[in-house]
Amino acid sequence: MNLWHEILYRPLFNLLIGIYNIIPGADMGLAIIGLTILIKLLLWPLTHSSLKSQKALQEIQPKLEELKAKHKDDKEALAKAMMELYTAEKVNPLSSCLPILIQLPILIALYQVLSAGLTADSLNALYAFVPNPGTINETFLGFVNLAERSIPLAILAGILQFVQTRMLIAKRPPKKLRTKEGAKDEDMLAAMNDSMLYFMPVMTVVIGASLPGGLTLYWVAVNAISIFQQALAFRKKK
Repeated sequence: MNLWHEILYRPLFNLLIGIYNIIPGADMGLAIIGLTILIKLLLWPLTHSSLKSQKALQEIQPKLEELKAKHKDDKEALAKAMMELYTAEKVNPLSSCLPILIQLPILIALYQVLSAGLTADSLNALYAFVPNPGTINETFLGFVNLAERSIPLAILAGILQFVQTRMLIAKRPPKKLRTKEGAKDEDMLAAMNDSMLYFMPVMTVVIGASLPGGLTLYWVAVNAISIFQQALAFRKKK
């Protein structure tokens, strides 16, 4: 028996069908959104920790700029000073990578679940305690066919991707806080961020337009929930 199939694919597939069974109107689109919300809730502790780390890194940028100016000719001393600052501020610059690494296998398994199609043959993967719905209604809200490509959903996913990326970029330190010594590196990073602001949404639309609507709807739901989570993590305390 395939280990990947049993550990990730089959549990996610059964969870999706289980949600589908209890949703009024037998709407697979709502089931996909429900599954997305559930997964994001389960991963929220890691996501929140990652976003808090990103926020902390943004807040100490002025101090990092001061260190770059102070140790502009000594990279080894700069690296040591930065690590001391991270320790003092209790910031882990690598913590944001952990949620991505954990979510990647889940995303791959979800892609397989949704791209394989919800056919009678795929329902053979159901656990004995999960009721077999017999047939699957592959529409969302009664008119969006999730088995076919959906340009409107792809565009919506792109718009949400733009908003999500813009929220992160908006948290960069103001240009006036950058040191002259680090201006070149900072300007290069700024240019890359600005490019990503438009590149990622465009790629989201292009890729989303080539996928079945179910996968694109999942992308829409992920982006929408991520925007909410970022707003929650970056909110200013009164």
